[in-house]
Amino acid sequence: MGNKRIRRMVLASALICSLSVTPVNAEPSAEVQDLQNEQADLEGQKSTAQSELGSLQAQLEGLLSKIAEIENDLAETGQEIVQAREDLKVAEDQREKQYESMKLRIRYIYESGGDTAALEKVLSSGTMSGLLTQAEYSQKVHEYDRAQLQEYAETVKKIQKLEDTLEAEMTDLQNLETDYQAQQNTLNTTIESKRDEISDLDGMIQAAARKVMEQQQSERAQQAEAEERAAQDQNGSNSGHAADNADTNTDNSDSTDNSDSSGGTDNAGGSGGNDSQEPESQPESRPESQPESKPESKPESKPESKPQEPSYDTSVGGSVVSRAESALGKPYVWGAAGPDSFDCSGLVSFALTGRYSHTWSTSDIITWTRVSNPQPGDICIKVGHCGVYIGGGMMIHAPTEGDVVKVAPVQSGMFYVRY
Repeated sequence: MGNKRIRRMVLASALICSLSVTPVNAEPSAEVQDLQNEQADLEGQKSTAQSELGSLQAQLEGLLSKIAEIENDLAETGQEIVQAREDLKVAEDQREKQYESMKLRIRYIYESGGDTAALEKVLSSGTMSGLLTQAEYSQKVHEYDRAQLQEYAETVKKIQKLEDTLEAEMTDLQNLETDYQAQQNTLNTTIESKRDEISDLDGMIQAAARKVMEQQQSERAQQAEAEERAAQDQNGSNSGHAADNADTNTDNSDSTDNSDSSGGTDNAGGSGGNDSQEPESQPESRPESQPESKPESKPESKPESKPQEPSYDTSVGGSVVSRAESALGKPYVWGAAGPDSFDCSGLVSFALTGRYSHTWSTSDIITWTRVSNPQPGDICIKVGHCGVYIGGGMMIHAPTEGDVVKVAPVQSGMFYVRY
């Protein structure tokens, strides 16, 4: 009975030890939580900077629209100035012709005897009607000449004024265009600065993500070591219990032998009584050392300290590459994930899932398990940029604004991960 009680205690102790080292999904540690909060704060700053960048780009687009309108106005005003100068030249030519005609008539009058000749023509008309007609004709010639000269002079003056007005308007438009171009340069500088800020935040976010991952790996490694130590302590405890049980069984066996020996010496009847106790001591002494001497030695957690590389599936890798190839030539648009345009992580998300959805950002992808022997369909990545590896040191990626999805060499500083 005593041996059974000891065995039950040993089994209960082993069960408690196994429960004590069973891993549980605990809440993140304070260190991990702080690092995750830091990463979330950086992502919030990045979101704010991206919003500001969008506002700046909207301002730039509005300014470029105004510059385009001014350029159209300048072109139209320039054409009006050219037309005004042509009209002015025509008017001046007409005025000059009229002036020359008037000079010819005046010269003719003077060559014919001047005012006396004109008067003689009037008086020699013979009749009062002829007299009046000749006088009226002479008057009308003079009035016509004066009217024509006046009209051409006013036309010249009007066209000259229009030309001056148009040239002043042209000057104002040119000054406004210069001002808008200065604003454009300022906005471009601010936008580039904001993009640099976002790029810096991307780098900080990646660094924060790596810290979180490293801290989690460190804690898992520590947990694995603790479990291993607990398992070793459990093994030692079970071995000790097994040794104690063996000693106890030996003592019980010796006691039984002594009892038998003494019973045989005293009388045969006593010996028969001791034989009836042997069946209880014999089965107790044998099984104690064997099952209890091999405790559970399962918690081998060393692989967790260094994540194993995911297995590679040729068909999956081929599908990833095929989807990436289908996007070749599509323009780069920041934040786009297809079907008509992509950015770098949008292209990778589409290639991996087949969906036009921004499933992951570079800050997500950079935390995936690295691989030392990259295969087609793996992802090549560095801080701020990623692409689909197609083998031979080449990748398909969406480079930057103004460019398209294309095949290019894997960039310096990139490493490889597998989804």
